[in-house]
Amino acid sequence: MSSLTDTQRSNARLGLWLFAVYLVLYLGFVLLSAFAADVMERPVLAGLNLAIVYGFGLIVGALLMALLYGMLCKSEPLDESSHGSTSQAATAGDEAQGDLA
Repeated sequence: MSSLTDTQRSNARLGLWLFAVYLVLYLGFVLLSAFAADVMERPVLAGLNLAIVYGFGLIVGALLMALLYGMLCKSEPLDESSHGSTSQAATAGDEAQGDLA
């Protein structure tokens, strides 16, 4: 049986779906470039050809998908063992910062 929690499985599934969407978009770019170069040469926006617009679209799309993934991912509840060590480290940092003032 898998050692992943339901939240981790859900996040992984979301990541795979977004990867699949990007893969299809990128595959379209590669196939157009390889087999329809004349289509990629056509100006489509402000004198820029489709290859340039599509390429920048892929970059912007990847950034937007990363933001979407970050917003849609479910977070894991903190367990007591990790919470205790984090708060101790934060307290020690606060005390050290107070000494500098």
